[in-house]
Amino acid sequence: MAELTQPAVVLSTLDLTPHVRQLVLRPLQQKILFQPGQWVSLKLPVGDKPPLNRAYSMADPSSPYGELTLVFDRIPEGVGSSYLYRLKSGDEVPISGPYGNFVLPMPLDRELLFIARYTGLVPIRCLLKQLAEAHTSTPVLLIAVAPSEDELLFHQELLTLAVQSPSFRYLPLVIPGGEAEAIERTLAMLRPLVEGQPKVIPMISVTKGFVRPLRTGLMEFGYDRKEVKTETFD
Repeated sequence: MAELTQPAVVLSTLDLTPHVRQLVLRPLQQKILFQPGQWVSLKLPVGDKPPLNRAYSMADPSSPYGELTLVFDRIPEGVGSSYLYRLKSGDEVPISGPYGNFVLPMPLDRELLFIARYTGLVPIRCLLKQLAEAHTSTPVLLIAVAPSEDELLFHQELLTLAVQSPSFRYLPLVIPGGEAEAIERTLAMLRPLVEGQPKVIPMISVTKGFVRPLRTGLMEFGYDRKEVKTETFD
């Protein structure tokens, strides 16, 4: 079956940090039914061979009215993100989906370990909202890595959740260096949390270059490769 590509209208835009923007869209022909953790594809009329396909995860669970909340960072010289930053309320953009398998595994019989770097936090935020709406008591640990304090996405929201929910632990990690330093420090934080401890359900959302060493580290701690659920966005 051919995928349905339909226009979606921009309802609002909002800057979440100096370099990250939220975009709320509503598909105009058919509501997109998705599971938290999935993503949609935007068909942008830019680039050398348009349309330029760009994938964005939903930041909020499904809405009764069909709105989709997308969050993205502005890439220097990035053709796609620069176009999206120019969109305003009332503009339209072609969209298709949903896609992806980065969804909560069932049953939730172990603690969930979420690891995200920067905008990799977006699908995990959607999963956290799903867990909150279901009033689940499953223990959850989130390690959120950001390049600076003012780029910690959803920071106040996550702090509030940690105060209100005794089953949720939030460990923000600000690492202003490059990817290699971020990997090294994340692994250093991860080791005492999982080595020699009861197994958890690891779910990692980040770039491929970040996922590989984290998955390798978890495998060294006794995890099978298939036990580590990942979502990459590069």
